[in-house]
Amino acid sequence: MPPPGTPMLDRILSFLKDIPGAQAASDPSDDPRVAAAALMIHVMDADGVRRSAESTALRHALGESYGVTGDALDALLAAGERADQEAIDLYAFTSVLRRHLDATARVEFIGLMWDVVYSDGELHELEDNTVWRVAELIGVERQDRIAARQHARRNMPGAYGDANDE
Repeated sequence: MPPPGTPMLDRILSFLKDIPGAQAASDPSDDPRVAAAALMIHVMDADGVRRSAESTALRHALGESYGVTGDALDALLAAGERADQEAIDLYAFTSVLRRHLDATARVEFIGLMWDVVYSDGELHELEDNTVWRVAELIGVERQDRIAARQHARRNMPGAYGDANDE
């Protein structure tokens, strides 16, 4: 896992701090913090293996972004986890983000998802497919999704080549 202060974590922290409505929404199903956490948890688990580097990066990002620690951080993570487990599909989360984020922020979110995917140094086809589906649902164009993927890949230690980009 990259230590605090690395470009990937800085991007995640900056993004989450800037989400409109980042203060708790009155309706948890419309809280962009929970939606963002649920989608990041979903992509982190897509390959069936939750690595400590992924969990640590997500926990740190959410804690720093919302200024929550201890029980409050555990509650946000639990809400994201519960929402992900109860969801029938990704639309419940992507529709929240689509309402709360402008086009630029949606592209940035896809970049953050790629950062989570690459945080363990591995890419699995189910992670790739999950990011593709989320990008489609929140209205991120193919070329923007590919550019975000390439950017995340270039910034990770032991970066991958660009040969398999769609």
